[in-house]
Amino acid sequence: MKRIAGLDVLRGIAILLVMLRHAFPDVFPGAGVVGVVVFFTLSGYLITGVLQRELQTKGRVDFKRFYTRRARRLLPALVALVAVFAVVTLVFDPLGERDKLLRTVVVLLTFTGNLPIGGVSPAAFHGWTLATEEQFYLLWPALLAFAWVRGRTGAVLVLTALAALGACTATLIWLWPHADNAYALPTSWFVCFVIGAATRLKLTSAPRWAVPVALVVLTALSVIPLRGHPLTYLVAGPAIACCTAVLLLVWSRWEQVATPVKPLVVLGTLSYGAYLWNYPLTLWLRPELGWAAGPVGAVLTVAAAWLSWRFVEEPVMRWGTRPRREPVAGVAG
Repeated sequence: MKRIAGLDVLRGIAILLVMLRHAFPDVFPGAGVVGVVVFFTLSGYLITGVLQRELQTKGRVDFKRFYTRRARRLLPALVALVAVFAVVTLVFDPLGERDKLLRTVVVLLTFTGNLPIGGVSPAAFHGWTLATEEQFYLLWPALLAFAWVRGRTGAVLVLTALAALGACTATLIWLWPHADNAYALPTSWFVCFVIGAATRLKLTSAPRWAVPVALVVLTALSVIPLRGHPLTYLVAGPAIACCTAVLLLVWSRWEQVATPVKPLVVLGTLSYGAYLWNYPLTLWLRPELGWAAGPVGAVLTVAAAWLSWRFVEEPVMRWGTRPRREPVAGVAG
């Protein structure tokens, strides 16, 4: 499947927000939340589209093929990151945490970074989003296939959204008053995937006036501190996902974009590798460079992401397949 320029623009915006949060946390305190939720919503939309096409043509989901393709898309770049992560930690140990290396590697490779596991390097904290997406991939295909054959996709979407919000609410009550401890837990953001899935299955268009409104809301939330409040999960997250849905409905029709926007297309193409590399690079550089670690890390992130795409991700996607592109979802590919 060929890449859609409008979706790469959206990916580019999402990863740019995440990088801005890592580089300038005091200026863009909410940008990380906004960028990650955009990725989650995009994942729900795109993966549901893949499953929908298979259900329409075959009447069922080939789970083996689905998970094989997901593994080919996600694992090579992640394994490359883990290998470099191990070498940097063993040789230079910039954060003084060699004793955490083995557990960190296991958590990254098993997609369990969103579970309350101690003794993991802070430079691997961003693995929680990869874990959350992977767990969505494990649950949603079977749930959608079950609903599809019974003609109950709408009911399942509503029930899944309510269950996700209920689980999130229960988690926040359990953790009260420490809402920030819910940030990386798997119960906190699942409704955003469901909103993306519902956008794909039930909506076809959005009014164009809604696009600038959505962009204004996303921009405003990027400069507001969002961490540490229950409304971040129950209100801000779904609101960001709904704004993303508006952009998806309009921008998914863009096969070409204007020249000034093309850098976002490039950044969106490299977004998975950029997400993998940006946080560890920034943390590794911070002890030596201080405030400059963010900008320098951003430049190195783009270079590392290009290398990942050129020599790892794209060759693996091409190898042994017909000349078509595997659809790229959110943070985790």
